[in-house]
Amino acid sequence: MRRVVTGSAIILVCTLALGGLGWIGKLWYESRLPGTYSVLDYGTPDYGGPAAPSVVNGMSGHQGHSGGISVTDLRERRADTRPTAFTLEARHAQIRLASGKVVEALTFNGSSPGPELRVRQSELVQVTLVNEDVESGVTLHWHGVDVPNAEDGVAGVTQDAVLPGERYVYRFRAEQVGTFWYHTHQLSSKEVRRGLFGAFVIEPPQGSGRRLDLPLLAHIYDGVPTINGSDVLERRAVAQGTPARLRLVNTDNASHRFALTGTTFRVAAVDGTDLNRPALLENVSIDLPAGGRADLVFTMPSKPVRVSVDEWQVGLALSADGLASPAASVPLTTFDPATYGEPAAASFDSSSQFDRRFRLTIGKKPGFFAGRPGMQWTINGHIYPDTPVFHVDEGDLVEVTIANEGNGSHPMHLHGHHLLVMSRNGVAVSGSPWWVDTLGVGEGEEYVVGFRADNPGIWMDHCHNLRHAAQGLTMHVAYSGVTTPFEIGAEHHNRPE
Repeated sequence: MRRVVTGSAIILVCTLALGGLGWIGKLWYESRLPGTYSVLDYGTPDYGGPAAPSVVNGMSGHQGHSGGISVTDLRERRADTRPTAFTLEARHAQIRLASGKVVEALTFNGSSPGPELRVRQSELVQVTLVNEDVESGVTLHWHGVDVPNAEDGVAGVTQDAVLPGERYVYRFRAEQVGTFWYHTHQLSSKEVRRGLFGAFVIEPPQGSGRRLDLPLLAHIYDGVPTINGSDVLERRAVAQGTPARLRLVNTDNASHRFALTGTTFRVAAVDGTDLNRPALLENVSIDLPAGGRADLVFTMPSKPVRVSVDEWQVGLALSADGLASPAASVPLTTFDPATYGEPAAASFDSSSQFDRRFRLTIGKKPGFFAGRPGMQWTINGHIYPDTPVFHVDEGDLVEVTIANEGNGSHPMHLHGHHLLVMSRNGVAVSGSPWWVDTLGVGEGEEYVVGFRADNPGIWMDHCHNLRHAAQGLTMHVAYSGVTTPFEIGAEHHNRPE
């Protein structure tokens, strides 16, 4: 039997097809990023869940300072001391690795990693950034340092990118103690990968006496793994009995597994915050998310010790004569900060009364990002720039549930604040208070974290796999009444990623 297709059926099919094409066209049109835009114009406002105050006409019900303040006014005001001053010059340069391989890199002061910046707690720090020839522009972000918002170094949010021939001065008080790092926050997925980063260490006011104190920055240049810019096994002479602190820093886009073998050790700090009563460990590896840090402390034994990373052949060997070459080894047993150390009082915990409760769910769905079709990263189902903006008031106690329903691991980094991890997959943290600024959230994992909103501004909250951030896995936390005069987009050369 022949099936007869009526004219009305053809019209219906054509109408549905045109409607579908129109819907797709609308999605494409709305996904295009304008030449310039403010982060507050496109994000989806979120004022928190059941714990949040009442919301009227899109504004929270207890804004104590909604008169408006610019991010440019949120800076260090105390200038009663002479600053500890540094200058960082961003420029193209060839760097020769220890193996002889030459890398076309972006550098600070001609090297990558850039110069190690080391200061004392409470010092006034002043860093002058000079862009010699990086065409796309440069900024300085102080990763893990809770600086005033104006000093955060995010192009298009807290400043304009520093273009070739320009300079910019950062000033802030080093209030914390610990291991941090600095990097550009302009076209970060490209410029950090190519070398614009370095170690930033804040020591206690009185120092800690004679010891080995060494940052170890893991980074891959053009497919070549390195530690502190070296692609071979480095050897160093260290006398038996010497107190040692190795500051591990992951500057890459992916998680890396570090190991210290040949000695027992303690994990003294994570993300620049000391752990309470850390226990001795041996034959345990340390997984660090992209952007994360951990401080390992030990007393140099009579035999050699070695730092290894993943399956890399590069590393650091310490021995009495500086000649030993112990074999690389990365134990399968992994350090778990959720159960390590001993409990101690924190400024709040899971039983506290929270002013705001948010959910941050990472996922993927088909759609358009910047006019390009594909499977796109989402936050709470939204594709950038329509990702959430968490609105808070200064003083709020904030709880955030972070869930990874996408694929892969995502190192989520909130600028300007440290998060207290309270539970993982429904199980409460049982060890030392675990504070982070970069939390690796594995596929299928869910964390509940909290922070005190005590640093007013507009703050990025993004995946520190910087390729993911460039693909839209980013959002913001905004304090009530804070505005920014800066805009993102090619028109202003601001591309923070």
